[in-house]
Amino acid sequence: MFQRNFIVKAWFFCVLLAANASCSNPDGSQSISSQNVYFSLGDYFTQEADRLQQRAPDIAKTVSKNGETESRDTRIGNWKNELELFIDSDINKPAWQHSYRIDSTATSLTYTSLDPALRTEQIRIEKDANDDINRIHIVNRVNNMLYQTNEQLDYYPDSLYRIIRKQQVRIIGASSYTVNGIIQ
Repeated sequence: MFQRNFIVKAWFFCVLLAANASCSNPDGSQSISSQNVYFSLGDYFTQEADRLQQRAPDIAKTVSKNGETESRDTRIGNWKNELELFIDSDINKPAWQHSYRIDSTATSLTYTSLDPALRTEQIRIEKDANDDINRIHIVNRVNNMLYQTNEQLDYYPDSLYRIIRKQQVRIIGASSYTVNGIIQ
């Protein structure tokens, strides 16, 4: 009896494996449901971080917090950390497939949130005539009972990245933070 149950279970497992294999795409491509609906900021900025990590450019970096400013020339040790806010602004989540209005022209692509509860409110990608990206502008907002945060992120490939963050915390008050990195 034990051997018969084992054979039935093994046969059932083989049928499931065969059914799964027959449903996969023969060319190895992803199914439509797992493809990105929007431009993938996560992929783009991860590739940029890898590229900049290899290139290791000098950066003229200025950081300003609540009016106090410090500037210096430096090299970034970890570009993924440096571009983390850009990477985290990616809007390609299955639940958000219909959450952004898409407006496009020959040289720009704009995603605008239809849901005010979403963190990433707007993404604007500007391209040149060769379809190369000139600028990515991102607006993030968080508004809850404890704090309100507004972020404006700008990225100009091989030129500049800028992060402007303003936060109002209910008990602590307002603070502002700006990072300008000029890529040399």
